[in-house]
Amino acid sequence: MTSLVRKYVARTRAFARDLARRDDGATAVEFAFVIGPFLFMLFAVLELAIVFTVSALLENATVDTSRRIRTGELQTAGGATKTTFRNDICAHMPLLETQCRERLQIDVRTYQQWADAQPVDPIQNGKLDDKALMFDAGKAGSIVLVRAYYKWPLLTPFMNQALSRLDGGVAVIQATVTFRNEPY
Repeated sequence: MTSLVRKYVARTRAFARDLARRDDGATAVEFAFVIGPFLFMLFAVLELAIVFTVSALLENATVDTSRRIRTGELQTAGGATKTTFRNDICAHMPLLETQCRERLQIDVRTYQQWADAQPVDPIQNGKLDDKALMFDAGKAGSIVLVRAYYKWPLLTPFMNQALSRLDGGVAVIQATVTFRNEPY
């Protein structure tokens, strides 16, 4: 019996050594370890690129539309309301125009001196307080601060932790423009 056990142990050891030397499935195992983190990083980079694109679109649209306030065109044309100003910004962002009206919030304030232009952050405890936002385009010579807040839902969990400022994994992309109104 002992010789049978010895043969069995010897064969088991030989099989284990042979199995340890084999590398038939090594590539598949390595791929399985690498594919998850690779896809996660790929989607995170793509989402970050989209967030930067939206940020650039919002910044350009805010600057272009704010020029209507700076030159007095919006104030003298009549109908200078928060809604018309927001719709003008959305019109400058054609890629996002369909969802822009419900996701975009604006805050336009006037000040007497540059040092006074220190508004309160309307984002508190994961919520954007619409009541803290106002619209005052001012008159000729007024110092105007225009802030646009665009709510952008995030998909990647890593980006949710890094960028979200609102509850529910929503990032707030902000554009700010400050200027003195021209005489008109």
